[in-house]
Amino acid sequence: MTVSLQGLAAEQRRRQGTALRLSALSAALLALCAVLLMGLSGWFIAAAAAAGAGGKAAVLAFNYLLPSAGVRLLAILQTAARYGERLAGHAAALNALAEIRPALYRALARGRPEAALALSSGEASARLVQDVDAIETLFVRLSAPWAAAAALVAGLGLTLLAGPAPALCLLVAMGLLLVLGRRLAQRVATAPGREVQRTTGELKDAVAAYLAASPDLVCYGLEDRAVAAVMARDQRLGLAQARVVDGEALMAALQAVVGGLAAAAVLLAARDAPVPLAALATLSAIVALEGATGLLRAFERAGAAAEAERRLDMVLAPSPEPARSPDPFGPRTLTLPIAGGVRLAPGVRAALVGPSGCGKTQMLERLIGLRTVGLGGFAIAGTPLARLTPSFVRSQFAYGPQDARLLTGSIGDNLRLASPRASEAELWLALADAGLEDRISALAGGLDAWVGEGGARLSGGERRRLSLARALLRPAPWLVLDEPTEGLDGQTEALVIGRLAQRLARTGQGLLLVSHRPAPLVLCDQVLRLTVDSVSLDRLATTAG
Repeated sequence: MTVSLQGLAAEQRRRQGTALRLSALSAALLALCAVLLMGLSGWFIAAAAAAGAGGKAAVLAFNYLLPSAGVRLLAILQTAARYGERLAGHAAALNALAEIRPALYRALARGRPEAALALSSGEASARLVQDVDAIETLFVRLSAPWAAAAALVAGLGLTLLAGPAPALCLLVAMGLLLVLGRRLAQRVATAPGREVQRTTGELKDAVAAYLAASPDLVCYGLEDRAVAAVMARDQRLGLAQARVVDGEALMAALQAVVGGLAAAAVLLAARDAPVPLAALATLSAIVALEGATGLLRAFERAGAAAEAERRLDMVLAPSPEPARSPDPFGPRTLTLPIAGGVRLAPGVRAALVGPSGCGKTQMLERLIGLRTVGLGGFAIAGTPLARLTPSFVRSQFAYGPQDARLLTGSIGDNLRLASPRASEAELWLALADAGLEDRISALAGGLDAWVGEGGARLSGGERRRLSLARALLRPAPWLVLDEPTEGLDGQTEALVIGRLAQRLARTGQGLLLVSHRPAPLVLCDQVLRLTVDSVSLDRLATTAG
């Protein structure tokens, strides 16, 4: 099923309908009160001045209690409406974004692996944070048309008291402001808004990449070059943001100019009306035009929102649905494209060996669904891998990758990625089978111990064994390990191999192992040898032994 950001936004607008309607009502009431308050205040001041100039009798006859009470009432209603509009509008927007972000993450997780793996951590952060923040305008600004309409209606009603000509001037000014504002925003705000979204992603991407490589940069004295590369992206972002600010200034200038001309035109058109009514019409016209501010802001941010929508739709792009999937229960026979097709029965322990670059890791990644091209010859239970759903393929394997990636969190957080409902006893058993229970039990907090940024508080070997323990927690028919003992000393390697042998004997789980070290091969019943193809490193040789 095709999913788009517009579809997600429409669904959230439906779910947040009550809050959005309350926000629109509050915005309309706020604009109405603002226009009435300013108009009444202008009339009150001018009328009081006229009464004062008319002598003592006029002063005594002037009823100042009723208009002053009206001013206070409108001021109170305006404050309450502003609070309601902000509270309801932002609550609806934040609740909607809180639903959209997990939907985007699910789309990344369930979609083609190449799409997720092609995003660096910085770019992924920009999509899920910066771009999602940019589409907040799709919700917050929904009340803007209602506010503008209410302001215009109130303004027309008050200016009509001074005659039809002032009302006509206000109507023309509002139309002119919206038309010119939209066109001006397209010229000065759309492109810079799009550029801000793109350059923000580039900056985050660069910062994340250079931070990850900071030890090497320091070692080779390349810090200045890295800083210069980051600052170049930051400068591009700063220039784009400056253009956005310039556009906002031009939009504000347009509103000020149109508002000033409209005030002059209304005042001139109301020259034959009593002074208090002329003041009422002029001031209410000015505030009525200010009621279009929300729409003008929406015009300004349309470019950034459109670019964010485009970038997020790339995340939501659907992957083709496979034809069918077999029953996902129980272990399955695997078929690998080696020597015309090697079949591995459930529970078999096989090693893939060969020189670097012959395609061992790529074979594992294709088998477990991290690569969706070049799947010819792969099958599970006799069904070609290309015809299986990604969710079923992933359910068949517990994967310990060559590059151990850890979350910035606790030991338990990292382990429960593989089995969120695992008990503490199961966590400790997995740590024991990975030869890591003594080290973790010695940490303050045990399973709650913090591993630092990407596991920085653990050694390389400890990170690898924690990744192995995580793979052991996943209840899958096949355990797939890529260089599980790389970087371990001989004694620790022997401990891990012994524990793995005991676990495999206990569980009957099948094993696919890639290793350049000879010691782990004792775990395996079969050894499948791959060689480097003379034409392409991406092709798998057809020799086995």
